[in-house]
Amino acid sequence: MKAFSYEKMTDPAKAAARAAEVEGAKFLAGGTNLLDLMKLEIEAPVHIIDVNGLGLDEITETEDGGLRIGTLVTNTALSADQRIRRDYPLLTRAIAAGASGQLRNKATTGGNLLQRTRCPYFYDPAQPCNKREPGSGCAALSEGAFSRQLGIIGTSDSCIATHPSDMAVAMRALDATVETVTPTGMTRRIALEDLHVLPGDTPDKETSLLPGELITAVTLPAPVGGEQKYHKVRDRASYAFALVSVALIRQPDGSGRVALGGVAPKPWRSPEADAELPNGARAVMAKLLDGARPTEENAFKITLAERTLAAMLAEE
Repeated sequence: MKAFSYEKMTDPAKAAARAAEVEGAKFLAGGTNLLDLMKLEIEAPVHIIDVNGLGLDEITETEDGGLRIGTLVTNTALSADQRIRRDYPLLTRAIAAGASGQLRNKATTGGNLLQRTRCPYFYDPAQPCNKREPGSGCAALSEGAFSRQLGIIGTSDSCIATHPSDMAVAMRALDATVETVTPTGMTRRIALEDLHVLPGDTPDKETSLLPGELITAVTLPAPVGGEQKYHKVRDRASYAFALVSVALIRQPDGSGRVALGGVAPKPWRSPEADAELPNGARAVMAKLLDGARPTEENAFKITLAERTLAAMLAEE
């Protein structure tokens, strides 16, 4: 791990301003992803800004009947909150599928959304990775590469990494909105669908956040009700990352929403696919995965996603 300076902040706007002021600064909350990356020297921030003293660790009700979740609310606290369990059970189920209890006790809401890919080539400094070193190439796209766990849609010729968060998939299905503060002290609201960006030619740019911009909260709209399920298919049951995960909200009339994880650089959902839900899993996936570009190793994910949703729809 390379040397760095450390600073603890107590004001969100000042923390954002400080992050923009010091090139190479990083925010530290739970640290469940950042510290691992620092130990491997994949991340090497010159300055750490500890945001645990900002007081953004409460879940409050909004005027329209939704919930505002502070960025420092831990995954454990979020999934156990009675309002979440009652009105947004999809979120509780996704968080429970995401990590061990020890990690959920430390991981925060904002940090979960911003965690970086688990692509094995991103984690291996000996391999070229455009996300880690722009312009170096993508080892996952080289001949004979291991791509079983990687993306099939929303990818590019520069990167096929997937976003690892289970929580983000559920929040995408729930139409969550991210609240931020910029280095100038201005606040922004960003729809979750717009927070994560596709790799294109710049896979090192993973979100639409400005330099130094700090997530302060995530807002859930009023409960939509319906039947809410989260199924995660993985190579082993012991807290592995998803090959495919499916978030499903289904109303009594057959309408609803579907979001996928494990297949793209961001939680994957489309209104056109949602509209096909009354017509069954095959119709949904024909729209949702239209334009997929799988590798030979991960083409099975298309069938796996369809069969996972079909099984969920068939459950009583």
